[in-house]
Amino acid sequence: MLTGGCHCGAIRYETADEAIHHALCHCIDCRKAAGAPAVAWALAPADQVSITGDPVWYASSADGRRGFCGACGTGLFYTNDVIFPGQIDIQSATLDDPDAIPLQGQIQIAERIGWMGHLDRLPAFERYPEAP
Repeated sequence: MLTGGCHCGAIRYETADEAIHHALCHCIDCRKAAGAPAVAWALAPADQVSITGDPVWYASSADGRRGFCGACGTGLFYTNDVIFPGQIDIQSATLDDPDAIPLQGQIQIAERIGWMGHLDRLPAFERYPEAP
């Protein structure tokens, strides 16, 4: 089983150890909701996801609903009965072991922030770089 939860621990979830699809989404809706340049989603059958705690649900679009922790604000879930009925997306960075399932691709790259396509060209540091 895959397990995960929010930052404060008020909401926990578990699901089967295999995602239907695992992708990094670059859409504006995900970026605005998360305050991040992209969000990774692991799609699972809704009837195979067990949630402990009470997520707050927000209608982020006509058909999309986002579930998050009302205490700490961590984004956790996304549903859309038009795009994928009977399924739920889980923000995979909230998994206890985010490396448990491999990322399969990137979606909505038409809306990707320009500099996100060039991360491999930037210096990378194990931790914060030393002050100049």
